[in-house]
Amino acid sequence: MGKVQILLSTYNGEKYLDQQLESILEQSYKNISILIRDDGSNDSTIDIITSYTIKHPDIISFIKAQNSGVIDSFLELIKHSYEDCEYYCFCDQDDIWLPHKIELAVKKLSGIDSSIPSMYFTATYPTSDMLTTQKVWPSVTRKPGLYNALIENIAVGATITFNKAAMGILKDRIPNASNIIMHDWWLYIVVSSLGTVIYDETPSILYRQHESNVVGADTSFIRKFKKKWIRFKSNKNKRYLYRQALEFHTLYSSLLNDNKKNQLDLFLLPRKKLQDKLYFLRHSKLYRQTYSENLIFKFLVLIGYI
Repeated sequence: MGKVQILLSTYNGEKYLDQQLESILEQSYKNISILIRDDGSNDSTIDIITSYTIKHPDIISFIKAQNSGVIDSFLELIKHSYEDCEYYCFCDQDDIWLPHKIELAVKKLSGIDSSIPSMYFTATYPTSDMLTTQKVWPSVTRKPGLYNALIENIAVGATITFNKAAMGILKDRIPNASNIIMHDWWLYIVVSSLGTVIYDETPSILYRQHESNVVGADTSFIRKFKKKWIRFKSNKNKRYLYRQALEFHTLYSSLLNDNKKNQLDLFLLPRKKLQDKLYFLRHSKLYRQTYSENLIFKFLVLIGYI
């Protein structure tokens, strides 16, 4: 089996980083390397990373950098990823990987033609700081694909493993970080448009939920709606989904088949009038995973958020 590189971005992660690194080093799959980029930590994170690089110099490499934000940090890790690896994993600083996470991902991906850009991701066990969990998240009820990826991210970054072909198309067209919502979402869009996406309902990580999470698990319809409404009021003119789709169009539209390109073009058309919004809703194949989420999506289209 090929070598796997873990791309780990850290920022003030002293509280949980030891546990995360130990869970990686204890994986059943041993042919790994870990590339860490620290995004300007001012706690003891760098000391922790340094101690691990001294203990495991053949496995762990470290990039110390100034703070640029989580998206830029992962894009830099993509740029600096090693060419001699067959597979790559995104990694956060505060989760715990279950022992067979990498092994299972490699088995799934190794069954696909290596020339096809491919990614594998799983559900998670959301946990408290004390690592107690009572549920599995997210619930993926519809097949992953570009028509989902343009308006919803179901791929939790810390569960993702992708192959060299996928890394190649990422490196070849690095996006402007200010135009994408999250690195894992960007990967989901790119690979679902040009390759194969595999979802596994069996969790591969303990997904720690705490106040510092950039994103997190939220299964309540009411809470989701409230969050989206708050974002609408505060970010109405920023049009995050549009900007991300436009960035994708700029970089990759020439590689899409006609059906996917037509749906992408339709999504990017102006919708200032009610008739334009209704036309879009009638002809769009875009979808979210649940009936309630699709209702929210249509409502946001009608009020001009999307």
